[in-house]
Amino acid sequence: MFAGITTGTRRQTRPAGPETTASRPPLVRELLLVTALFLVYKFGRQLANGHEASAFDNADRVWSWERALHLPGEGSVQHLLLHGDTLVKAANTFYATVHFPATVAFLVYLYLRRPGHYLWSRRVLAGLTAAALVLHITVPLAPPRMLTTAGLVDTAQVYGPSVYAATPDNDAMANQFAAMPSLHFGWALMVAIGLIVATRSRWRWLWLLHPLLTLLVVVGTANHYWLDAIVATALLGAVLYFVPAPKRLTRLPAAPKAVQQASGASDTPAPQPALATQPTPVSHETPVSPRTPAPQLSEAVR
Repeated sequence: MFAGITTGTRRQTRPAGPETTASRPPLVRELLLVTALFLVYKFGRQLANGHEASAFDNADRVWSWERALHLPGEGSVQHLLLHGDTLVKAANTFYATVHFPATVAFLVYLYLRRPGHYLWSRRVLAGLTAAALVLHITVPLAPPRMLTTAGLVDTAQVYGPSVYAATPDNDAMANQFAAMPSLHFGWALMVAIGLIVATRSRWRWLWLLHPLLTLLVVVGTANHYWLDAIVATALLGAVLYFVPAPKRLTRLPAAPKAVQQASGASDTPAPQPALATQPTPVSHETPVSPRTPAPQLSEAVR
C-alpha cells in the first residue's frame, strides 16, 4: 500500500524529463505545413497593395491617437540610433536578418527537445499570423517612415541595409502598407514566452530582452508605431487564451511525515513483545510429587 512512498527525506518523482507524453510530429509534414503557412501569409499581404490612400489616412489617425494617449514619440528612439552610423546600421541589420531566422530556430529547438511545446507554439504563431493578416488586409497602414507629419528618417534607405524597395508601388516582395500589427514584435514576444514556458533555467526570463530589443529596433528604424506593438501584444494574448499551454511533469510534494512513519511501520514487522517471566519462589518445604499419593488420615493421627 505504501510501496510508492519512501521513508526519510527522499521524494517521489515521476519519470525524468520535462515533457508530457506528446509525440514528435512527422518532420516532412511539419516542414510542408510551416512553409504553406508562410506562403499564405506572404501572398496574403499582397492583397493590401493598391490601397495607398487608405493606408496614409489610417497612418494619420494612428499618429493622432498616439499623441492623444501621450505615448512617447517614435523620434525619441530614432534619435538614439542616429548618434552613429554603426549603431543605426546594426539596427537595420537586426530588422532585416533576425526576425525570421530567430523564429525558425525557436521552432527547431522545440521540435527536437520539447515536442509538446513545439505543437503549442506553432499553433499560437499560426493563430497570431492569421489574425495579423486579417488586419493587414482590412486596415492598411503606412509605416511612420512614410508619414511626413512624423518627420522621421527611413534609416534603411539612408544607411542600409534595406529589405524594402525604394518605391512601395514597385515592391513585389513585400507589402509596405501592412504596419499594424507588428509581427516582428509579436513573433519575438512569442519566442520569449515559449522559451520561458518550455525551460526551467533561472536565467530564462532574460529571453524577454529579445522582444524588448526588437521593439526598440522596429520603432527606431521608423518601420512601426508604438500602437503596432500594442495591438500585436493584444492579439497574442487572445490567441494564448484560446490555445492552452501544455502541462509539464512536475515533482510531487514530499510525503507527510506521519505517512512516512506509517510507511516505515508497515514495511518493518513489529517486534513481538517479550513474555514477562515471574521469579520462581524459593520454598524450603519438600515438594510433593504429583505421583505420590496423599497420606491417609490414620497415618497422620499416628
